[in-house]
Amino acid sequence: MLPEQSQNSDAIDIPQVTTLPPREVDDRLRLAVATVLDIEETTHPPAPNIEIQYVGQLRVPSEGVIDQLDPTLEQLGVHAYLSQNDETGKHLVTVVRGRYTSRTWPWWPNLVLLMMTILSLLLIGAGTQAGLEGRDVEDFSDIHLWEGWPYALSLMLILGAHELGHYFMARRYRVNATLPYFIPMPVGFGTLGAIILFRSPIKNRKVLFDVGAAGPLAGLVFAIPILIIGLATSDIKEIPKNENITREGNSLLYAAAKIVIFGRFVPDGDEDVYINQLAMAGWTGLLVTALNLVPLGQLDGGHVIYTLFGRRVRKLYVPVVAIFVTLTVLVSLSWAIWTLLLILFGWQHPAPLDDVTPLDRRRRLIGYIALIIFVLVFVPNPIQIIPAGSR
Repeated sequence: MLPEQSQNSDAIDIPQVTTLPPREVDDRLRLAVATVLDIEETTHPPAPNIEIQYVGQLRVPSEGVIDQLDPTLEQLGVHAYLSQNDETGKHLVTVVRGRYTSRTWPWWPNLVLLMMTILSLLLIGAGTQAGLEGRDVEDFSDIHLWEGWPYALSLMLILGAHELGHYFMARRYRVNATLPYFIPMPVGFGTLGAIILFRSPIKNRKVLFDVGAAGPLAGLVFAIPILIIGLATSDIKEIPKNENITREGNSLLYAAAKIVIFGRFVPDGDEDVYINQLAMAGWTGLLVTALNLVPLGQLDGGHVIYTLFGRRVRKLYVPVVAIFVTLTVLVSLSWAIWTLLLILFGWQHPAPLDDVTPLDRRRRLIGYIALIIFVLVFVPNPIQIIPAGSR
């Protein structure tokens, strides 16, 4: 699953700041900022679109600063970011030209991609069913598409809950978000997941955390029961000795679920569980959750860890990418594409308007739980191809 993209510069309207004389603009900005900040100095950073930056110490709680400033900022056609210098501890109010504009996005591309994704999932599910029944499949004409509905329905419940968790949480905080764009792929798992585009800024870390964490947590609500039901209804069979087999990899949670349901870990050398469509959907749902919770960039895990630790998490970029390069080289080439995507996404994480207000205790607890969930559902070797004679 691809990451949910955060605020995009295309959504910013950047006109002239105002028709007022520049001196009056400066005076009004300074008066407004002075109600929340003891201004010690002003600077003009050489960055595109930055109007002015005020440096000092906050006079009021950080959580209400942006709301208090916004009426004046809106009149002047600008917006502001609140941050803190990690070295000096000084607070920064950075005024940026332009305002984010709300746009209405057409819904028909979302519907077309959704239908294509459902067809793709039906195809993968039907192929899985044909394999479980031992039917010879030479081309698509040997696959009965309607037989793939358990996999398609189950995985759409998981992915749909994930994406709608983001969408409805964004709507709750009045963040301008598009409907999910599902990405079909008629091989592998049947989809690359989905993306949601946010076309307005995130107010503070609390909002960023809620929007980021809502997706994977909502998806797990469906993924775990579907996995358990699927495993309980799957068959334990003897492992064939004289043919190649493809085996799904184990996460800690998946291995524990098999032990609980079957009373032992499989494969045990002689037998293995041949997962049905429901179990396959549940396993895929856990894999998607793990990929999204990777603590990097604009992934859900990147949102969570950024809200917990701030800009310091940028130091994780090289170690995390190095881990995935190592997995690609030493464990499975299936990580190559994901590693490339992580490199392309980069370490940058867009800051919320208020990058000072910390998470409360409840959100921090949920954030640590989300990181633990990542460890539990991560699959080091997702797909193993075991040749005949090697067992």
